[in-house]
Amino acid sequence: AAKAWSVWEARCATLLHDESLERHFNQPYAALSLARIECHYFINNSFLQSNQILDNMPVLKDIPAIVVHGRYDMVCPLEQAWALHRAWPKSELHIIDKAGHSAAESGIVDALISATEQMHVQLR
Repeated sequence: AAKAWSVWEARCATLLHDESLERHFNQPYAALSLARIECHYFINNSFLQSNQILDNMPVLKDIPAIVVHGRYDMVCPLEQAWALHRAWPKSELHIIDKAGHSAAESGIVDALISATEQMHVQLR
């Protein structure tokens, strides 16, 4: 069951099929680790109350943020990133055209590096 779960996750994580990611997620240690942690979070509603992040946005309103999101993310819908960005006055939303959910996709990697460099300069 853990292998089926994690292979499904690997297949949903990238815009284009990534055989090496699927092989990795099919390894027993990776499959069991991923399935356990995701089940733990799902059973506990990600340790969040409904709308907790958006409802507490006044606490974050003065903190700058860069939200990086793949246009074809099948794991976390783009509408969630858009809602977060709209509620967070000092946020920027970068939608990466040729990417899904995985932080390992080249467009996401480039955007995360750029965002990190931008925040480094901004927060000096």
